[in-house]
Amino acid sequence: MPEATPRLPAIADVRQAAARIAGHAHVTPVLRSHGLDALAGCELLFKCENLQRAGAFKFRGACNAVLALDDEAARTGVVTQSSGNHGAAIALACKLRGIPATVVVPEGAPQSKLDAIVAYGARLVRCAPGMAARDAAVADILAREGGTLIHPFDNAEVIAGQGTAALELFGHVGTLDVLMTPVGGGGLLSGSALVARAQADRVEVLGAEPEGARDAHDALEIGRPITDRSADTVCDGLRGHLAQRTYDLLERNIDGILLADDSAVLAAMRLVWTRMKLLVEPSSAVPLACVLANPQRFRGRRVGIILSGGNVDPAMAGQWFSSPDSGA
Repeated sequence: MPEATPRLPAIADVRQAAARIAGHAHVTPVLRSHGLDALAGCELLFKCENLQRAGAFKFRGACNAVLALDDEAARTGVVTQSSGNHGAAIALACKLRGIPATVVVPEGAPQSKLDAIVAYGARLVRCAPGMAARDAAVADILAREGGTLIHPFDNAEVIAGQGTAALELFGHVGTLDVLMTPVGGGGLLSGSALVARAQADRVEVLGAEPEGARDAHDALEIGRPITDRSADTVCDGLRGHLAQRTYDLLERNIDGILLADDSAVLAAMRLVWTRMKLLVEPSSAVPLACVLANPQRFRGRRVGIILSGGNVDPAMAGQWFSSPDSGA
């Protein structure tokens, strides 16, 4: 389970991760839409992690953490818990290394994500919804069977791996005024913030979170992680809560977290689908929803957004766009 004193990764760890996963993770494109720029009143640069292997940025952290294991730890296999994207990423990374993987998945996770986990060769174990049930199921497997835990966000190598997306983004576009990522458990935002703080010019670093899963936003206001809430949002990838490690990194390195309700998120997702012809999942669209909801804050600025993933269940897409609140 997590260390008694969590190790906080640094920019050197992100750079080491970039070297470790080179040749395994895709260098994803950075795309623009002049139509979305005009709508938002700013320059938007989208880092397309929906085009990453396994369909999400999660492969970066999973790949780094799996490849960082020594041979003895790797032989015991990897155990993790995930609502989908991290589980698929771990399954693929373990397949590439030739070691077994077990993924604990809560009831209600999208079927398309479950199918991907199984397709990559991992064993799937179901549990009740909620982080407490997920943690308990993982602890039971580790106690009975052994294995190495690679947590979806409370892991220094995972966080460092996630930061490589921002490292590529800055390498591609140079300077930014703002860097935004979605925030659930905080791994992507934590790793991205490490990269932004290493830039020569000051970059505002913002998280974007659904109103129905605003624990990270509220945690930074009250000064401690919030772990006892149930999320209610269409953004299934953002239902986790901050760990102490990610809370500490965000508290030190970011400038705030903005909020968007699910109707605004689905409307922003539809814009990305129709204007950019990119398939992204709701979690990916939260930063754009926040930009569109705060035009004065972003007007005339150069804004980097990491599109976190594109694993969309077709059945869910039909429900989203048939809803009167979908923006369809």
